[in-house]
Amino acid sequence: MAGAKGKDMPIAPDALYALLLGYAIGSIPFGLLLAAAAGKGDIRSIGSGNIGATNVLRTGSKWLAAATLLLDMAKGLAPVLLARALFDQEGAASAIGPVPAAALGAVLGHCFPVWLGFRGGKGVATNAGVSFGLAWPIGLAYAAVWLALLALMRISSVAGMSAVVAAALAAALLGYGAYVPVLAVIAALVVWLHRANLQRLASGTEPRLGRTK
Repeated sequence: MAGAKGKDMPIAPDALYALLLGYAIGSIPFGLLLAAAAGKGDIRSIGSGNIGATNVLRTGSKWLAAATLLLDMAKGLAPVLLARALFDQEGAASAIGPVPAAALGAVLGHCFPVWLGFRGGKGVATNAGVSFGLAWPIGLAYAAVWLALLALMRISSVAGMSAVVAAALAAALLGYGAYVPVLAVIAALVVWLHRANLQRLASGTEPRLGRTK
């Protein structure tokens, strides 16, 4: 009966558990916590109001921003690895299996943390960790595009949006087809969250990293 009931469910229980696990880990607001601990105040009151590394950088602390970046990547990587370890079964890495579900949950948790009224970051660093967790070649493609565009253009939003799209394309081109749907959904979400940045890019007012106002 349990097996038959499981087959009738639109989402497998393991995938739902993995989604919730990813959300719980992804929703830890490292940027907010680190900035507060360092005496920088509430970073939601400055810059973009987001909790990610780019906004933490606006506090003037590069080390704090770097720590936030690494921890935000880790909270994308950890749920994917945990899902792979905890739900070691046939189909765990399928398009609707626990591994992609954990990946999606991590990004949703970072972008919409329940603890902060569903107002978080834009998911770029967290999706970098997700990409490495899904498959290291996808992660390398993500990192290559992200870092190259940051170095060339010095515009965080362009680098981030390009990287998330590159991850989905890399998955398709490198034979990780099962991960394409979740990476495509994440890419669409991240680009949507950057809609204000897109408007500033169109008007030529998007700030560059390292440039003072």
